[in-house]
This record gives sequence, structure tokens and C-alpha cells, in this order.
Amino acid sequence: MLDAPVKIPGPDHPITVALNPGRVVVRLGGVVVADSQSALTLREASYPAVQYIPRADIDMALLQRADHATYCPYKGSASYFSVAGGGRLENAVWSYEAPYDAVATIKDHLAFYPDRFEITDA
Repeated sequence: MLDAPVKIPGPDHPITVALNPGRVVVRLGGVVVADSQSALTLREASYPAVQYIPRADIDMALLQRADHATYCPYKGSASYFSVAGGGRLENAVWSYEAPYDAVATIKDHLAFYPDRFEITDA
């Protein structure tokens, strides 16, 4: 994105990323899409926490790259995936493939919209 603003997390907009000590399972219509003991929990300002799951722990065969993209001034450009299994879900999964330094650890991880998937964190 040309001339896109880049912002650094700070006291007014904190962002933390930490290893989730539990197991995170993502299901769609009973189908396990992801199962990880290496998920990262990203907490950003007052938003709900988001689980970022390593690609290695995701059934990538269920995902199809979408044309959709968004931009976050704190994290960078997000690319999206749609899901074919369990009913087609458009742009239901996202990834920061070249995240900004402040959240560099989420590279090669994907996140799932919690209102579209069953996400258990045990």
C-alpha cells in the first residue's frame, strides 16, 4: 500500500503476542481445520484476543487464497483465505505474511474469525 500509515504500538494502543500455553482447536461443521499446541495469542488494545495458528497446524487443503486484502497500520497488510469445507466461507481466515516488526512473530500464522468457526482454547 503506497503511503500507508505505519504506527508503533504503545500505551495508547498496546499490542502483545504470547505463546498460548494450551491447545487451540478450530472446527467448522465438525471438521477440524486447525489443531495446535503452538498458537500465539495476540492482544490488541481493547479488542478481543485473537489466536494465530502456525500454518503447519492447519489443514491448508481446506483453504483457498482469496483476492480480499486489508491493512492495519500496526500490523501491516493482511491477506485472506476462504474455506470450502463445511460450507463456503468467504474471507474467513487471515494472515499477515509480512507483518511489521512489532508483531513479527505472527508471520506464517493464520487467524480465524470466531463468529464463523468453533474455536476451543483448552
